[in-house]
Amino acid sequence: MSWPRPAIEGVMHGRPRRVGRHLGIVLLLASWGSGPAPAQANSAGSPGLTTAAIVQQMVVRNQQRAAELGPYTSQRHYHIAYRGFPHGAEADMVVDVTCDGPSSKTFRIVSQSGSKLLIDHVLTRLLKTEKDDAASRSDSALTPANYNFTLIGSDTVNGRQTYALKVEPKERRPLLYRGTIWVDARDFAVVQIDAQPAKNPSFWIRDTEIHHVYSETGEFWLPQSNKTETKVRLGGTALLTIQYGTYNFSHTGDFATTLAEDRSKH
Repeated sequence: MSWPRPAIEGVMHGRPRRVGRHLGIVLLLASWGSGPAPAQANSAGSPGLTTAAIVQQMVVRNQQRAAELGPYTSQRHYHIAYRGFPHGAEADMVVDVTCDGPSSKTFRIVSQSGSKLLIDHVLTRLLKTEKDDAASRSDSALTPANYNFTLIGSDTVNGRQTYALKVEPKERRPLLYRGTIWVDARDFAVVQIDAQPAKNPSFWIRDTEIHHVYSETGEFWLPQSNKTETKVRLGGTALLTIQYGTYNFSHTGDFATTLAEDRSKH
């Protein structure tokens, strides 16, 4: 998808442009999820909890996060690589993120390099869509209003006990997904998501697999990394990776814990 524009237009009559635009929608799921979740808890989760009880605790804790998290900044590193017809392409972007609340998020591009097509029609559009989605997160939030949940077992993720739940969207909307989430048994925070989009945004996109990981940072669970692989019907594959980097909290000095420092403890 990073071949010269004349090759795109001449060989494929502009179709890669449309593929790039639709990839931007699919890859928004790289930065979605339940949002940062509060890590503090008074007691360990009970292994006998029902699906409804687990989901209720998860939703309550996410609401606490919205009230307690406060403003923060971070720096993300995006990389996208396309392999396939007619040529391969790559692009990188470094972005400063400022979050002033659950419905307010701004992005400042620090640097970008590589394929202009991937930068303009995937990475830049990805940032715009995430910013727009932040203002209306209730439409894509991980809640019973948007999803059906089924407890399918328990598992250990990075040394912590979790509940594994199957999630199915109640409607086939672009920013919803289906798959499996892992919820920490003590903190009721989402720690991992493996999913596919609920609705394929384009005929040209054949399949998308998303792997999203959260980590405990200070008193909160925040996105750590994302890997999204999208297969295009033309025969190509796009792989997007996001590293969420360092989080800096501005409402108190006690929250100046960085992601790098937190990871070094594990």
